[in-house]
Parts: sequence; structure tokens; C-alpha cells
Amino acid sequence: MDLKSIKTENDVIAALKGKTQFERDVYVATFRIPKGKISTYKLIAEKIGKPKAYRAVANALHKNPLSPVVPCHRVVASDGSFKGDKKGADWRRSMVQREGIPIEKGKVKISGELLY
Repeated sequence: MDLKSIKTENDVIAALKGKTQFERDVYVATFRIPKGKISTYKLIAEKIGKPKAYRAVANALHKNPLSPVVPCHRVVASDGSFKGDKKGADWRRSMVQREGIPIEKGKVKISGELLY
């Protein structure tokens, strides 16, 4: 499936055949994050009904096959930091900065109005 053809949650689900239900849930929840908003691994885990699975959420997003359509760059650690390897973290930071998310000392300055 061509990434440009993915427009809806159903398209995301169809593109994820062969992934686990957990991974599909994580990717659909992440797909819902609008431009200009961010979420945390913990909030995604809570949204999919697995509140203690925030590390598993991070691992799933690390392997996101639909980036940037499924905007994993909009998901950060609870302290606003960008986890993972430096190159990937730098890319995600630059993506959210371009979307107007405030960054302070390399981290998202998390506020209630930014969280989705």
C-alpha cells in the first residue's frame, strides 16, 4: 500500500495486516494525534486500555512501518524528551518543531493544551 493512499483509520488498519492487535491499536491511536498536538507513550497506553504498557508502546512506535502517516514523531516520553537513537530523536524533534510544538532544552514543553 502506498503511504499517500492512507487517509483513514480503516486504511491504517488495512495497511497493518500481519501486525498484532496491540500494534494496530497503538498505530491507530497515534494516527489520531492531530498536527500541533503531542502525546506520551503513557497516554497512548492508557487510550488503548493497557495503562502499564508504555514501554511496549514505545517499542511498537520504534518499528512504525507507516511513518510519517502514523505520526510517531508526535509521541514523547512523559518528561517531554525524545527517546531512541540520536538520529531518530533529532528527526522527531525537528518534525514537531516544524509543526509549531515548543521545544525547550531539547524537550517538548508539555502543557495541557498541547496534549492529545
